[in-house]
Amino acid sequence: MDFIKDVTEFIFISSPPAPSDVIFLPGGSDPALPEKAAELYKQGFAPYIVASGRYGKELGRFKLPSYKRDVYGEDYATEAAFYRDVLIKNGVPGSAVICEDEAEYTYQNAQFSAALLKKLGMTVSSAILVCKAFHARRAYTYYQNAFPDAEISVTAVPGFGVSAENWYKTERGRARVAGELCRLGQQLPSLCPEEQTENV
Repeated sequence: MDFIKDVTEFIFISSPPAPSDVIFLPGGSDPALPEKAAELYKQGFAPYIVASGRYGKELGRFKLPSYKRDVYGEDYATEAAFYRDVLIKNGVPGSAVICEDEAEYTYQNAQFSAALLKKLGMTVSSAILVCKAFHARRAYTYYQNAFPDAEISVTAVPGFGVSAENWYKTERGRARVAGELCRLGQQLPSLCPEEQTENV
């Protein structure tokens, strides 16, 4: 069906990584994301990794990952602290990890990371965004909005068994993709510059 193809192409975006100033990690609890970021760091794609995230507002605390607890089984205060530990355990020096630990959702991940890097005097002209595959469009949109002058590539990591090939075949997959579309719609007014929306 054409609409499935259109939604798939819109939501599931990815691009080859290129040498960049930083690697961005929006918040979460899946170790696959910082593991991938560590891999890119060790391959020399960027000198810094910006790990962002407090914890979800609904839960009110950080929840340990559901797997690999034997490897990353500590009590973490925030998503950023968890990511930092995973990164270090995968060969990234602590000096290369920049933590933003106040953001509670993706839009804040991007905005708060931008504010932190500005405070540190860091200019970002290029970046790699590491995120779940079904989260790619929304995460990219928010980070591009926060870093309008940066060239951002997306490294998508499979998550929750939801992929471009199968999302429409299961209730879980359809719900994940629908949730991404809804959240994008809700945030649209804040993403569009006022001068471009006044006469629409």
